[in-house]
Amino acid sequence: MKTILITLIFVTLLFSECAKDYVVSEDQKIFFQISYVNFAWGATNNGFFIDDKGNILSYSNPSGWNFPDNNRELSETEVNENLAKCVPKGKKISSGELQKYVNYIDNLASGKLSPGVNRGADMGASGYYCFQYSPATSSYKCITIKIEGDWESENLNYSTDRVVRWLKDVTHGL
Repeated sequence: MKTILITLIFVTLLFSECAKDYVVSEDQKIFFQISYVNFAWGATNNGFFIDDKGNILSYSNPSGWNFPDNNRELSETEVNENLAKCVPKGKKISSGELQKYVNYIDNLASGKLSPGVNRGADMGASGYYCFQYSPATSSYKCITIKIEGDWESENLNYSTDRVVRWLKDVTHGL
């Protein structure tokens, strides 16, 4: 009986770990991104990443930018190519502050996205995102926290407002 119970626990743990392919990992290079994209009046693609050290790395209309695919994934190579097109803003988030908000990522990843609501036209879209990493595939999963602009949608997780307020504060501090 004891052997069956131990085997059952082991198999349950094994399958639960396999199911969680994307996690917050010490191997990942980026945790958050804010972007503004507008293709109505010429291509505009501006924003910044917050990396694993708390650095704010900005970009403005880089050529050859890698956007997440239909599964909201980016390979590690694509992330590295994007980071090579970024410029440090000279501002850094403290490790304690960064960790506080990184701790929300797994919860946000489990949240559902609200249906998009049309709010206008030709405004573009500001997006707030976070990332999980898969050590097994060396790829990133982009999780939408909130989209504002022509179409608006948000993650229905309870921590969405808190993280978006923080990201907006970071933006205003630049």
